[in-house]
Amino acid sequence: MSSQTAWVSARIIAEARQAEALGDALMEAGALSVTVEDADAGTPAETPQYGEPGMETHTVWNRSVLSALFDAQEPVRDIVATCAAALGVEAELTIEEVPETDWVRATQAQFDPIPIGGPLWIVPTWHTPPDTSDKAINLVLDPGLAFGTGSHPTTRMCLQWLVRERPVGSVLDYGCGSGILAIAAAKLGACEVVGVDIDPQAVRSAHDNAEANTVTAAFFDASDKLPAPYDLQTYDVVLANILANPLRILAPALTARLKPGASLVLAGLLAEQAEELIGIYRPWLEMRVADTQDGWSLLVGSLRK
Repeated sequence: MSSQTAWVSARIIAEARQAEALGDALMEAGALSVTVEDADAGTPAETPQYGEPGMETHTVWNRSVLSALFDAQEPVRDIVATCAAALGVEAELTIEEVPETDWVRATQAQFDPIPIGGPLWIVPTWHTPPDTSDKAINLVLDPGLAFGTGSHPTTRMCLQWLVRERPVGSVLDYGCGSGILAIAAAKLGACEVVGVDIDPQAVRSAHDNAEANTVTAAFFDASDKLPAPYDLQTYDVVLANILANPLRILAPALTARLKPGASLVLAGLLAEQAEELIGIYRPWLEMRVADTQDGWSLLVGSLRK
């Protein structure tokens, strides 16, 4: 191995029933990490593994590729051969050198400031805002453990709606993730902003991001009963950027949070799911497709007065 090589990666193709056992054996034999992916990804034989909550998913791939990371000094071929022989696995093995890398810089290089439209920018902390004029609104946000950086079409469409509409009343961000929508609403003029999420890590991240952006917003764990007065409060705008299946289930809960004449903004659904969601919400309000980007749709409607 070259002097610059810190690790080596062994890629092994195995049948589904053998992949988990081989991965465990490689970890016990000194692998630093093992990941498993669909060996047929990108081909007609690709098998989707994940879906929305409530959807049937597969638990294994028919053919799996294991990527095992080892220290460069380890006898990787011998380790893999021994583990494969012990399990009776015929493994197709490829070994690649992994050079020493500044992973922090490499990760940061993938995230540049994101122009949302109008005055709004999403700016990672390690970047200087591209627009420092008085009119610019720079939302400082780093990629982290909670969903929402502004790069995904669903988040971007919600942010662009906020820029266009400039809600000045109260806003509820249901499924707040990183808090990006709630924080943007506050920066764009909303007088009161509340976010809820079922993930405690997301709630903590949203709190931290709000403080970093010097905005006032309240964030709560939706798994718990909200404290008064938030338990009964209604809002001028309710945003829900989650997934189609939760949006189906949550229709009564989300519409119950709307003031008369308030706006409901739904995202996280594919364009082909839009008409079904519009039908589900029709008993409460007329929804319409307000935007579509990269196969995703944004639905907007107002509660009847």
